Amino acid sequence: MATVSLTGASKEDAATVFGVLRTAFPTDRPADDVPQEQPGDNSVVWTAEFEPTPEWIPTDPMPLEGSVSATLQGGYVAVDQLFEALSTAFAVDHWGAASGDQEKEVDLRLGTKQ
Repeated sequence: MATVSLTGASKEDAATVFGVLRTAFPTDRPADDVPQEQPGDNSVVWTAEFEPTPEWIPTDPMPLEGSVSATLQGGYVAVDQLFEALSTAFAVDHWGAASGDQEKEVDLRLGTKQ
């Protein structure tokens, strides 16, 4: 399993990113679960877990209204597979990474492919 956390995104953009990943990989979220905004001025973080597999379904490029910050966290292979799936659908800027013995964390900025 790998965790994907999204920030700085509209609920529509979060739904688009999670939709791409849901098409590619099994997730802990039901198909009808969509991001919801909360009242107030707090920053919103949307999180879901995915089970990346060697065989996944790629999607066509998908438009986003704005940019989305994404953090991928999990095992090396799982994070790499999530990154690859996101790269097929979005323009991806790599912000940074932290690696440990068994897991890594990657920070990305997602946008619409030109």
